[in-house]
Amino acid sequence: MADRIVVLDGYTLNPGDISWSGLEEFGELRVHDRTPDDAILERAAGARFALTNKTPLTAETLAQLPDLAYIGVLATGYNVVDLAAAKERGIVVTNVPTYGTDSVAQHATSLLLELVRQPALHAAAVREGAWTLSEDWCFALTPISELSGKTFGVVGIGRIGRALARIMAAMGMSIIAHDAYPPPDAALDGLSVEFTELDDLFRRADVISLHCPLTPETEHLVNAERLALVKPTTYLLNTSRGPLVDNQALADALREGRLAGAGLDVLDVEPPPPDNPLLTAPNCLITPHIAWYARASRQRLMDIAVENVRAFVAGAPINTVG
Repeated sequence: MADRIVVLDGYTLNPGDISWSGLEEFGELRVHDRTPDDAILERAAGARFALTNKTPLTAETLAQLPDLAYIGVLATGYNVVDLAAAKERGIVVTNVPTYGTDSVAQHATSLLLELVRQPALHAAAVREGAWTLSEDWCFALTPISELSGKTFGVVGIGRIGRALARIMAAMGMSIIAHDAYPPPDAALDGLSVEFTELDDLFRRADVISLHCPLTPETEHLVNAERLALVKPTTYLLNTSRGPLVDNQALADALREGRLAGAGLDVLDVEPPPPDNPLLTAPNCLITPHIAWYARASRQRLMDIAVENVRAFVAGAPINTVG
């Protein structure tokens, strides 16, 4: 009898434009677009392999899945799995750590350019007839800035942080960074970076971009105290983890004009509740967790997820966590 493979929430990775066929060689494959909590056990029962993106696999759930030998997280973050419980039961857990570097860096760039140049706002005004009715050959609805000559501060200079820093350097910005574990010079590949303390980065940077993991130490890294350090002309970007930011503190800083703007692709609760203060904060661009979503990026994720399963079946697991 073939092993069973269940994908618990495959829609965000593959809404229909890529293929699951790579997994079919390893067993009987069942793919669910989404799985509510009360259906997890029913759908995963009897499966040797379970793949999940955001569907939680708790200790209680794992205790009721005796056939499960492998959990493949279809993302970089793996907090949806109780790793201690998985280890206790001998279940191998893997993630996909490197698929979205360029996609996320380019999305962060697009958020920043929209904040400082606002092309969408002006294009909408033209479509609505504002240029046709203008007395002059050009008009601007908002201040428009240049990035060259300014300072880009990156918090966490791993693969994505470095990719974005290279884009910013190409636009003429100087790069400062804070990282709990600074990479060796070789990893910087010629990128000129000044490393500094976190509070100093917040004081000096004209743009601050977050690219660090969520840990007890980094939760609410952006808080009222740290936002009190920034210049009122500074922009904040977060394409990393939503809980790095204290929502209310950021919303207050934006409303009070103590921060020029924020570009966010992640929030602490997703989808956000209607009372999240950032949804109505001024100069706050929020996209629905799509920085990773380029088709090429999702195809890389799928390919790596398949290779993770292949390596496990071969007895030499890769990209293991926990």
